[in-house]
Amino acid sequence: MSGGGTALFHLALPVDDLKAAAHFYGEVLGCRRGRSSSRWIDFDFWGHQLVTHQVPQEVMQTVATNPVDGEDVPASHFGAILSWDQLQALVERLREREVPFVIEPVTRFAGRRGEQRTLFIRDPAGNYLEFKAFRNIDMLFASDGLDYP
Repeated sequence: MSGGGTALFHLALPVDDLKAAAHFYGEVLGCRRGRSSSRWIDFDFWGHQLVTHQVPQEVMQTVATNPVDGEDVPASHFGAILSWDQLQALVERLREREVPFVIEPVTRFAGRRGEQRTLFIRDPAGNYLEFKAFRNIDMLFASDGLDYP
């Protein structure tokens, strides 16, 4: 969908430990905390609203994977598209805080119109996050006419 103006994204996700989520999103990723209650917390996730809702651990879901460019990519994930420099700064921040990568930072589709740098991590509740940067952000939705493996 396209249109005028800037639309902000809202995402709510389950976590089984609100304190751990507050530390991960607030301290590790550096997201500003917004409103909260004893059961949920809002975060400024690179300009978008992310809400973590505490749920019992037994209702947390497992995630299927899909092969992409030789990696088992979690089919259910979210994240942010950053500039090349912002992504590198985030990689350094994650390494400093010893956050394990599910998929190490890698360049995908090298030499193609959609060339991008990407990485995957998990939050303490097991939710998968992908952060990426495009070599040319104008190619975000472009097709190069090729089928990707």
